[in-house]
Amino acid sequence: MNAPHPPKVAGIDSAVPSPAHTVAPAAPGTSPAGAPGTADAPAPDDTPGRAAAPGTLLQDRLAGWVSDLTTLHELTERLVRTDTLSDGLQELLRAGAALVGARRGLVVLEPADGLGPDSTVGLGLGRADLGHIETVPRTSLPHGRILDGLPVGEEGVAEPDLLAEKGVDPRHREVAARLGYAASYALPIAAEGTPRLGAAAWLYDEPAEPDDHQRHLAGLYVRYAAPHLTRLLEVERTRACMATMAEELLPSRLPRVPGVQLAARHRTGPLGGGDWYDALPLPDAALGLSVGSVTGAGPSAVAAMGRLRASLRAYAVMEGEDPVAVLSDLELLLRLTEPARSATALFGYCEPALRRITLAGAGHSPPLLIGERRTEFVETSVSAPLGMLACWEAPSVEVQAEPGETVLLYTDGLLHRTGDRADRAFARLHAAAAGVPRVARQDPEAVAEHVLRTVLPDGRAEADSEEDVVLLAVRFE
Repeated sequence: MNAPHPPKVAGIDSAVPSPAHTVAPAAPGTSPAGAPGTADAPAPDDTPGRAAAPGTLLQDRLAGWVSDLTTLHELTERLVRTDTLSDGLQELLRAGAALVGARRGLVVLEPADGLGPDSTVGLGLGRADLGHIETVPRTSLPHGRILDGLPVGEEGVAEPDLLAEKGVDPRHREVAARLGYAASYALPIAAEGTPRLGAAAWLYDEPAEPDDHQRHLAGLYVRYAAPHLTRLLEVERTRACMATMAEELLPSRLPRVPGVQLAARHRTGPLGGGDWYDALPLPDAALGLSVGSVTGAGPSAVAAMGRLRASLRAYAVMEGEDPVAVLSDLELLLRLTEPARSATALFGYCEPALRRITLAGAGHSPPLLIGERRTEFVETSVSAPLGMLACWEAPSVEVQAEPGETVLLYTDGLLHRTGDRADRAFARLHAAAAGVPRVARQDPEAVAEHVLRTVLPDGRAEADSEEDVVLLAVRFE
């Protein structure tokens, strides 16, 4: 009699061999998924006449595959939720450590295109620990050999016993003993058809190495992670480029003028924005102060901001004592050369000896006067932004400060980043300024920092945002 054909399970022919992209069939004494810790599981009963049902074996194998896919899905879901390169690298280390059964690790980011940024990130390793590892000759480290382009398979490089294995570099053995790890496993961070980003290494406290199943899952995960990390790397490069452009177009340092002390804060988003500040020495020991914002974001807005700020400096030198004339000329230039843009601006002609500022504003938020006995917004006339009307003009106002008082100029991004309505954002700014500690009022740097951190707490001042933030603090002596 012919033996019956093995039954099908869930519509799958049990006689079909295992797909090549999944883990190999389980060996006797191991779980179907090949997971560690199951080697002592009882083997199937091989008593004659009591062969295990093929359907049961297939179900066990499918359960192992489903478990692996579920694990990879959960780990990759956590990865794709990261939106910064540093967070992505930390998530890669945590997930890889869970897959290969390690506790510590490090990632060396070293893009193959040579454009950077180059950095090292550790999991369970402090800066000093990473520094010790960097003293080991590069070719003696598994991840170092990967970064040097030496041939490495998809299964990675394992060093199962650093303290006993022959051929280990003495310095590597010394550092391993010092940091308390005895084995390592490294993988290249790259996907098929993409340049290498770097290498990841995980460290074991005891002699060990990942089995074939763990290597398989870790390799799948890292190959999936590489494209996402590549995107985060491009975002990081763009952010750094835009920040550099914006900073180069702003003052490299603030001038020193007798009678006043100056401090500034500038935060820009990943796309780059058009907010600026400036402090320009003028004839007769005067000082030109300006803050402003060009509409839009990205390289074009940054370039427009640079042109507008440079033009404002020229007008300030020629007729700075009349702030209304300065902004009128700037408005005409903007309307003729960039009719599709608008901008808000505030310009002040500061006379330190008299502790006086003559201000003109175009659609800009009012300055804030901070002193021992008063914290109040300066009353400025309501006016349209530059480029919104056929001809802009608004009256100027004078601010008379007392010794030790600070005038705070800022852009609207400080208010917009709070996420509050305009009235609540202004109230928050006023409360932050009124709450500046007495000892901090002697230093405009401390005043600007306190206001920024109080209005935008919990890291919101550093978080990515479409809104730029500018503060310019002017303290009269």
